[in-house]
Amino acid sequence: MPIKEIFPNPTVKQVIFQITFTDLFSIENKIGDIQLKIMEEFPESAFLVRRNLVFADAGSEFKLDDIPENLRPETTRKIWQFKSPKGFKLNIQTNSLDITSEYHKTYNNENGAKFRDTIELALKNFFGIVGLQRVNRLGLRYIDECPATSKDNSAYKSYYNTSFPLDRFNISQAIEMHFHTVIKKGEYFLRFVEDFKETQKGLVMTLDFDGFAANVAAQECLDVTDNIHEFISEEYQATIREPVKEFMRRKVS
Repeated sequence: MPIKEIFPNPTVKQVIFQITFTDLFSIENKIGDIQLKIMEEFPESAFLVRRNLVFADAGSEFKLDDIPENLRPETTRKIWQFKSPKGFKLNIQTNSLDITSEYHKTYNNENGAKFRDTIELALKNFFGIVGLQRVNRLGLRYIDECPATSKDNSAYKSYYNTSFPLDRFNISQAIEMHFHTVIKKGEYFLRFVEDFKETQKGLVMTLDFDGFAANVAAQECLDVTDNIHEFISEEYQATIREPVKEFMRRKVS
């Protein structure tokens, strides 16, 4: 069962929702209409240009024409960015839309700024104005910075249902440990990472859940996002143990 409790000190540090699609060059002409629809929720806006750089030792005889067209980098990428007082950031490009939260409390539980409501608002107005019928990829990603225990197998196992082979590689001897897998559950995929490092600032433990689906109809995007959230929530619940929940229940001063 997914966790329904809203914690005052959650481990999640960043949540990212994204859809990608074939380049729509008409978006630039429609961005003003989208802005008007979402302005109450996202009053702060900016136009950004991201430059892609390539560093190469090509020699004095190098010419751009020598690089095949499909290998040439795009020189710039336009980004229309909108920010919410709730801490949400919406980026729109000609081939993607993403929403990022670094102040995440809840996806859809009561008594909190629901990330789902923001996704629904953005998708409804974006699809309504752009007329997009299908997306190539839909993803929902949770990055958690979790409490790192002492470098002791028993202590670590008391906090986490770990994927690390601690019976073979004792964590007391580890400078870092990293587990990465991609699994499929029905129509959905999950990339899961468990990462443990000893740094100059101390022990750092990260859980990264990246759920995604391919070739999704526009009218099904919110339902698919709900399903992926449930998928991730169940996996998170299966990974942490009670001491992590107690850590999240502590009020931050």
